[in-house]
Amino acid sequence: MEEYGDMFGDINLTIGMLSKEDNISKEDIYCHLTSFIQNTDIMDDAIVQRLIYYTSKDMRDEEIPRELRMLAGEVLVSLAAHDFNSVMYEVQSNFRILELPNEFVVLALAELATSYVSQSIPFMMMTLLTMQTMLRLVEDENMRQTFCIALENFSKSIYKYVNHWKDFPYPKLDANRLSDKIFMLFRYIMEKWAPQASPMHALAIIKAHGPTVSLLLHREDFCEFALSQISWLLLQYRDKENDFYITQSLKQILTAAVLYDIALPKNLRRSVLSSLLHQICKVPEPPIKENKLEASSCFLILAHANPVDLLDFFDEQIRSTNEAVRTGILTLLRSTINAEEPKFRNHTTSIEKTVKLVMGDLSVKVRKSTLLLIQTMCEKGYIEAREGWPLIDYIFSQFAMSNRNLENPIKSNSQEDENGEKSVQETSLEVLKSLDPLVIGMPQVLWPRILTYVVPKEYTGTLDYLFNIIRILIMAEEKKKRDIQESTALVVSTGAVKLPSPQQLLARLLVISILASLGQLCGAGAIGLLKIMPEIIHPKLAEMWKTRMPALLQPLEGSNASIVLWETMLLQLLKESLWKISDVAWTSQLSRDFSLQMGSYSNSSMEKKFLWKALGTTLASCQDKDFVSSQINEFLVTPSLLGDHRQGTTSILGFCAENHLDIVLNVLKTFQDKEKFFVNRCKGIFSGKKSLTKTDLILIYGAVALHAPKQQLLARLDQDIMGQILLLYGQCCQILGVSVINKDMDLQMSFTRSITEVGIAVQDAEDQKFQFTYKEMLIGSMLDLIKDEPLNTLASPVRWKVLIAIRYLSKLKPALSLNDHLNILEENIRRLLPLPPLEKLKSQGETDKDRERIEFLYERSMDALGKLLRSMIWDNTDAQNCEEMFNLLRMWLVSQKQWERERAFQVTSKVLTKDVEAPQNFRIGSLLGLLAPHSCDTLPTIRQAATSSTIGLLCAKGICQEVDRLQGLQEGLDSEDEQVQIKISSKIAKIVCKFIPSEEIQVFLEETLDGLETLDPLCTKACGIWMIAALKEHGALLEDQLLEILSTIYHHMPVLRQKEESFQFMLEAISQIASFHMDAVVNNLLQKPLPFDRDTKTLWKALAENPASSGKLMRALIKKLVARLEDDIAGTEAISVACAIYEVILTGAHITHLYPELFTLLLKLVSCSLGQKMPMSTLSQRRRVMQLGERQRFPDPCRLSTATLKCLQAQAMREGLAKESDEGDNLWTLLSNPDTHHIGVCALARSMAVWQHGVILDIMEHLLSSLTSSSENYRITGMAFFSELMKEPILWKHGNLRDVLIFMDQNARDSNAILRQMAIRGLGNTACGAPHKVRKYKQMMLECIIRGLYHLARTEVVCESLKALKKILELLTERDINFYFKEIVLQTRTFFEDEQDDVRLTAISLFEDLATLTGRRWKIFFAEEVKKSMISFLLHLWDPNPKIGAACRDVLVICIPFLGLQELYGLLDHLLERDLPRARDFYRQLCMKLSKKNQEILWILHTHSFTFFTSSWEMIRSAAVKLTDAIILHLTKRYVELLDREQLTMRLQALRQDPCISVQRAAEATLQTLLRRCKEISIPL
Repeated sequence: MEEYGDMFGDINLTIGMLSKEDNISKEDIYCHLTSFIQNTDIMDDAIVQRLIYYTSKDMRDEEIPRELRMLAGEVLVSLAAHDFNSVMYEVQSNFRILELPNEFVVLALAELATSYVSQSIPFMMMTLLTMQTMLRLVEDENMRQTFCIALENFSKSIYKYVNHWKDFPYPKLDANRLSDKIFMLFRYIMEKWAPQASPMHALAIIKAHGPTVSLLLHREDFCEFALSQISWLLLQYRDKENDFYITQSLKQILTAAVLYDIALPKNLRRSVLSSLLHQICKVPEPPIKENKLEASSCFLILAHANPVDLLDFFDEQIRSTNEAVRTGILTLLRSTINAEEPKFRNHTTSIEKTVKLVMGDLSVKVRKSTLLLIQTMCEKGYIEAREGWPLIDYIFSQFAMSNRNLENPIKSNSQEDENGEKSVQETSLEVLKSLDPLVIGMPQVLWPRILTYVVPKEYTGTLDYLFNIIRILIMAEEKKKRDIQESTALVVSTGAVKLPSPQQLLARLLVISILASLGQLCGAGAIGLLKIMPEIIHPKLAEMWKTRMPALLQPLEGSNASIVLWETMLLQLLKESLWKISDVAWTSQLSRDFSLQMGSYSNSSMEKKFLWKALGTTLASCQDKDFVSSQINEFLVTPSLLGDHRQGTTSILGFCAENHLDIVLNVLKTFQDKEKFFVNRCKGIFSGKKSLTKTDLILIYGAVALHAPKQQLLARLDQDIMGQILLLYGQCCQILGVSVINKDMDLQMSFTRSITEVGIAVQDAEDQKFQFTYKEMLIGSMLDLIKDEPLNTLASPVRWKVLIAIRYLSKLKPALSLNDHLNILEENIRRLLPLPPLEKLKSQGETDKDRERIEFLYERSMDALGKLLRSMIWDNTDAQNCEEMFNLLRMWLVSQKQWERERAFQVTSKVLTKDVEAPQNFRIGSLLGLLAPHSCDTLPTIRQAATSSTIGLLCAKGICQEVDRLQGLQEGLDSEDEQVQIKISSKIAKIVCKFIPSEEIQVFLEETLDGLETLDPLCTKACGIWMIAALKEHGALLEDQLLEILSTIYHHMPVLRQKEESFQFMLEAISQIASFHMDAVVNNLLQKPLPFDRDTKTLWKALAENPASSGKLMRALIKKLVARLEDDIAGTEAISVACAIYEVILTGAHITHLYPELFTLLLKLVSCSLGQKMPMSTLSQRRRVMQLGERQRFPDPCRLSTATLKCLQAQAMREGLAKESDEGDNLWTLLSNPDTHHIGVCALARSMAVWQHGVILDIMEHLLSSLTSSSENYRITGMAFFSELMKEPILWKHGNLRDVLIFMDQNARDSNAILRQMAIRGLGNTACGAPHKVRKYKQMMLECIIRGLYHLARTEVVCESLKALKKILELLTERDINFYFKEIVLQTRTFFEDEQDDVRLTAISLFEDLATLTGRRWKIFFAEEVKKSMISFLLHLWDPNPKIGAACRDVLVICIPFLGLQELYGLLDHLLERDLPRARDFYRQLCMKLSKKNQEILWILHTHSFTFFTSSWEMIRSAAVKLTDAIILHLTKRYVELLDREQLTMRLQALRQDPCISVQRAAEATLQTLLRRCKEISIPL
């Protein structure tokens, strides 16, 4: 209900829009309303009333467009379905008496009358009365047309009511009253309007005429008037546009006349017939199709009403020679018969007579129409036995006539004439095709006269359907015999018709039967007739054919019937039939009838060729030798009787020789002796060949040998057959008695064919003892013929025929040697495969026929070569010989010329068919590698042939398990999609490679590697796929062949590197082998010289990138490296392993699980290879072009090892196992240098990811042995590494570093300074990693470290000791170091002026730490040491190293309290400022404060300053001079007097010459200060 409400809500909105003045929107609204009203079953009354109002208003509005008013009217009429009375009331209210209505009101009434007949009839009287009052008021043309439309619709509605009033739902009304009003209206229109009507008005009257007159005919009182109006209607046939409507009205009138049984007056009927026939047979302007159909319908109505009058009219009209009239009448007769008008069947004879009147007409259209009419008459049974035969004969005669006119036109036919004759011919055949011979009366008409069309040549084209008709008739007769034991259907006198004889029928049917092998219908029909009519041929054949025919027909059941087999079976049937008949006269007559039928077939036809063979077979079966001799002689003397004299005589004599060899040879000998070939020698005198030539006889002898009985052949072969052939050929090759090479193509072909047939005959004789003495000579002759063939054209069939001849000759005894086989095959291959491409060969032909012939010769030649190779190869039982012969094709199979490759593969596929059987030891590996990759070649023919050959190879070895599957895959190789080809080839490879013998894998791989080098890209890819598939399948079994296989692969690498895709396949092959034999492959690759060349590196990379082998590879290499470093000595083998590992890691191989072991091994290798040189014997011998100025560099083993370790660390960082070194890339330089190796190791240790404590612990475990190694370098490496790890608390927690600590204590005393340094560093770092261990082992550690302070020869040891002390002292108390305090302080002071910044800085920092640890016991001692050290701290405030300056400030701050100089703190704070104070100012302020506090310290500073005047650092010299200046300035008089002024002056004078300007100025200023002070206190200088 909700949807209903929504729907009407939309309608209300739509109706509301109708009140607007927008006409454009109204058009859309009315279209929408029409659809809505028609699709709605229930509408609200209020909505209906509103719609009636608006639509009526718009329909009558003169201001709006006509189209819109029409739409409004349509909506109004459609509303009648919901409320008819309201709509009718609305319309009637605007249709008032004596008031001219709106045009669309009248149209609405008319539409209501036809759309709602039942509801409109009660209102019809009122409507007609009102309309009658308006007629006189209508002056407008359009309005008159509107009233005519209304009259038409009212008449149709009333007519329906008159004839079907019982179907209406109310009591019967008086229809006469309605028809009275219609009469008055119609009469007024016809009298007043019709005479002066315009064309458009006239058309409206015509449309109303039919319905109105039809209505009036039901009233007797109006009938005469109504019929009188038909004449006016016929007179309107003037305008082509109106013809259809006139005929339509006429049809309505005729239908009503038949309905009311009203006979048209004769004259009127004649006029109607003439007018209607004119509508059908218009010539200048063809009738409109619709009008013609309506006119034909009128004729059907007339035929129903009075068939006699209609046929009389047709008979009268058809006698005219007008083509259109005859064609029209024949067409009308046909349509009338098709309509199956019952009354018409009684006039069959009249129809037949009418048809016979036009049988002599030569018009194509008339002939075709006549045939179509006869077809319909036959289908509908309008044929009578007495008159029907001429009609059947007409069908065949028309076919024969058209055939003659097309083959031998009397005059040059136009295309239209030719098409016409073809259409007649096609129609004749169509009539015969549709002819049902069992229709009532037809058997009597047809049998047996239909047999007369079987033999004549002109009816050959009808045999398809003729045989079917005869078959149906005979089978019907046989059925009738079985059913009622009596036949009546076919017992009819033939009259004057002459039937064919049994021999004629047999000859004709047997020859036509050969076409059944081609699937032709007439051939099947002929053999079908022979099967069912043996008694008609000869009574003796009934039983034999009954048993033989089913077996004979079996070959025809398949889709590919063999022509040769079918021909053989027919000839065998003929032989057996003639033997069964055993009647010499009958057989002789049959041979004559065969001869008489020679002209029925063309010389090139299959029928003619079979006829010759059938004739020869018939003569062979004839027991009358004299008759046979005479016939043979007649054919030899007058061969033109046979058509093609050569083929005819060859076939006939050949087949005749099967039973009459002696007769044939004798007649031939007599003919040769008698003729002497005079005509052949003087053939220029005659025009054309009228007798047989020597060449013809050569062919005849070959045919005789082929068909001769085998037991008689060998006895007469040499002298009577071969002797004659060679004699005739020799004579043809002589000029004036001199033998020359005859280039006559005909002679060569005939000789070759004859030799081939002799070879076949001898082979079929199967006499193993027979030695064919002419074999070698004939093979030589054949090779000579093929050698003479040009290599740039293929115009002759010599190659093809010679190959066939050689194939058969090669099988005969005596056997040929291997060399003979090879020479024969090589010569023939060289004469075929190098020919130009087929398209180029074809282009040499001038016509399409020439090009087709060249293609035919090409295909036949290639087939013959394949069969020759197949025969020679597989007839040999020696496998090696077979392989030798196969090798002849090798160069052609990989030819760069696509067409040569295609031919080679086509030939190979013919050699390797599925049915061959190879010798026992025949090897397929090499051939598979050669053939299989071409399954992806550029041409689909090559791909198919290569795959067929591959399958054939497997079958040859008896491997047939997967053949069906392989053939299924092979079909897909026709695709042009390269991806599809590769995918299919891969699938085939997986199947085939399973069957390659393991011992042949190496040769298979060699072939595929060769293919990778030489083939095109797609075949190269296929080579790679096949190679990988073979290795996957057999890789595990290749251990014995491994070295050879690897050597082969390495050999191909330099070339394959130039082809990227091929190279990748080769690498994958190595990887595949390695997945089965990793150790062997690794050992092989490690033997490569160092440094590895590019190819070797690529191989390592390939192995690493293969997921199947990468894990095994790394484990194998680690195993090798462990073995090579077992004695802590790095040999060349270990370096090779490292280089290999480098290449593997470089590929990004994951090392997480192998990292600890691999890291320690490589670190050990670096350590053990320090300082080594690469042995010359291991260097690569390859030469490299040096750039100008470049020096040859020999590889450094340590550098190679370090590179591997660097690569490992980079990968470890990517995997989160290590971090970036604080030394950056300099780490690796440090690591590979013997002098800095320990520094590099320390940096390396610092780069370890300690959070991966599991990994680090594994590394420590592996590296622990280094601490006790016999190799000093390795001990240093281990000690350095562990020295850094000692500062990691987490490692102390999880690892066993206590033992390492002991080792460090021991190594701290080692004679090797670096070892001692690293041990001390480790002890110092223990303070960071394990403070508790420091406190526990403080004595041991302090003694070891303090001992390092005395190693003055190695500053690095001292520095390390100072640093270690500093770290350890931070964890100890004054009590812990009480015993060592003085020693440490004294030793520390000695390094304040060390040349190395690090030592100075560490010593100063350590002194600061010692100040914090100074106990009561050592306070005075330490204060004295501070006084002594004060000068160093003050001067080094301006040390070149800023860190040392800062350290000096810090130590001064700490040490001042020991001197009681706390006043200096403020001064020292200035040193923390961003801008340092000037040294001179600082020193003067310092000295000023000291002078006030403690002059002794000033004096001590002065006494120690002299040593710094010679410092190596300019800034220290300058500071020392400035400090001296400040001291002099602030010394008291007493201390000034104590100055060694002479020495001081001398030193300052020397510094005035210092290279440093600053020193010079400071010295000058100090001298001036000295002079001034001396003057002040009056002391002489």
